[in-house]
Amino acid sequence: MDRLTKGLIKGLAPAVFSAGILFPLFPGFAGAQPVEVLWLGQSATRITTVTGKVIVIDPFLKKNPKTPAKYKDLAALGKVDLILLTHGHGDHVGDTVALAKLTGAKVALNADLGRTFASLGWLGYKQMIRFNKSGSIKPLGEGITITMVSAEHSSEVRVKGPEKGQETIHPGGEPGGYIIELENGFTVYHAGDTGVFGDMAFIGEYYKPDLTLLPIGGHFTMDPAHAAYAAKFLLKSKAVIPIHYGTFPPLKGTPAQFKAALGSSSVKVLDVAPGQAVTF
Repeated sequence: MDRLTKGLIKGLAPAVFSAGILFPLFPGFAGAQPVEVLWLGQSATRITTVTGKVIVIDPFLKKNPKTPAKYKDLAALGKVDLILLTHGHGDHVGDTVALAKLTGAKVALNADLGRTFASLGWLGYKQMIRFNKSGSIKPLGEGITITMVSAEHSSEVRVKGPEKGQETIHPGGEPGGYIIELENGFTVYHAGDTGVFGDMAFIGEYYKPDLTLLPIGGHFTMDPAHAAYAAKFLLKSKAVIPIHYGTFPPLKGTPAQFKAALGSSSVKVLDVAPGQAVTF
């Protein structure tokens, strides 16, 4: 579906975003299953598309204090077709390697981070898709396009050695976010870890995300006030799932603060608990 046609369809279709309420499917997908988005705490997210493809983003699960016990068993995620990694910090890399080996899914990530994975012997190049910002890939077929976009953050890989206190630091490349355009035209923007940046206006204008996952915790990322500004004025998001909050003590931002900062905005806040799926 070309971008102009997609924009026209979005303009005509009524959009309803709420847990358990379906976003209207576009022509050609009658009877298909809904898009499901499952947030699992911090930035960890599982997206199931209308044709049953499964995309997992930043699978920090086993050591994530907010991930429900069920999903600390990686097998509970079921089949996984693709893993997306936003950057190299441990609370995002998490269980990426273990999940890739368990499911056989390829891992898409920034090119430099992929080289670090290979040099550490974590994954072979054949199981990775190394690309970079503004690069678009279609690893799941023609119907799904994934584009890496900017994020204002940092990235490195820390590896603890066998001796207590020993640690080595490796290149993590530049952090990013992902635009995920699905088979029915539904578009998800997962921002990863980021602060507000001007090109969010480009993301909003060009990709017109139906759903955005935005960090609100503060300290290492946007706080609720900055996230509200980004959602309301730059991205002009239809719906937002707040992420990356409440996991560790510095991440003090809350969905209630985010909603308050949005004021009378039309942005729909989907305040879901980790492990609660939302369908569209």
